[in-house]
Amino acid sequence: MQNILEKQINENPLITSQKKIIGRTEKIILPDLQLTGIEAKVDTGAFSCALHCSKVEILEKKGKKSLRFVLLDPEHPAFNNKDFYFEQYEKRKVKNSFGQSEERYVIQTPIFLFNESILTDFTLCDRGNMKFPVLLGRKFLNDKFLVDVSLKNVSS
Repeated sequence: MQNILEKQINENPLITSQKKIIGRTEKIILPDLQLTGIEAKVDTGAFSCALHCSKVEILEKKGKKSLRFVLLDPEHPAFNNKDFYFEQYEKRKVKNSFGQSEERYVIQTPIFLFNESILTDFTLCDRGNMKFPVLLGRKFLNDKFLVDVSLKNVSS
C-alpha cells in the first residue's frame, strides 16, 4: 500500500513529497494540556480543529482576564479534572457539525505529530456525545498531510 501511495506522490506534480500520510485517526500529544497519546479523529470535512472541554468561562486572574476550562469527561482515561487557563484566546463564529453557526472560544497550543511540533488553533466545545474528544480539521491538515482513510495511528 505504501508503494502505491509513494508512486502516486511521485507521479502527481500537485502532491509534494513533503506531505506526510496520516490515517483516519491519530494518537497525538498536546504537551501544554498534559495530554499524551490521545486519539484524534482526522476530519477533512471540518474546517478547524476542536477539543472537548467543559466549564468554559472567562475569569479575572492576577488582574488579567483568562479563559478557564476543564478537558475531557470523567469517564475518559486521560481525565484529570484540572483547570487550564489561557490568557491569549479569541472568540470566533464557527459552523457546528449540524451546519449551525455558534460562537466558540479558540486557543492556540502546540500539537506533536510525527515528532514535530505544530502550533495549532483549537476551538473549545462539548464533544461529549462524540467518540473522539479531539478533531483535526482541514486548516491543520492543509499543505502538511495526506489522509489515507484505510490507515490508523500512522504517526505513532
